[in-house]
Amino acid sequence: MVVEVKINGLAIDPQAKSHVVLLKEADGERVLPIWIGPAEAQAIARELAGERFPRPLTHDLLATILEGLHARVTRAVIADLQDNTFFASLIIEQGGEVLSIDARPSDSIAVALRCNAPLFVAEKLLSMPAPQAEPSEEEKREQLRRFLENLDPEDFGKYNP
Repeated sequence: MVVEVKINGLAIDPQAKSHVVLLKEADGERVLPIWIGPAEAQAIARELAGERFPRPLTHDLLATILEGLHARVTRAVIADLQDNTFFASLIIEQGGEVLSIDARPSDSIAVALRCNAPLFVAEKLLSMPAPQAEPSEEEKREQLRRFLENLDPEDFGKYNP
């Protein structure tokens, strides 16, 4: 089962120093954060802001190609999470045929926005705890420092020469 979602915002995860798109269920309160690259975040933000450029950007080009082929994006579906990687598909109809095209979630969202297509997320993704970003090197050093500060020499046992 899939649930329709809307973009609830774009943010920067200060710990991972990475962009995050927040997808909120259309008729509910659950939110799914997805970490994305800076170029994709910019492409999504520009489309949400209605910014237009004199020359097409990559996602604009894809939308124009689909239109030229008399195909339409009917929806984007974020369907799975494996090893902290989200998997998505663009569902495209052309001439009575339906194609499911594997794509990164960020690209799926950017193209769906340009094609006025709805976004969907698998129910199981909204029901699971949010994935945690990998700790930065600085955070790892801080965790190690705290661990070492709290060590008791007795934790190592007695030295017997």
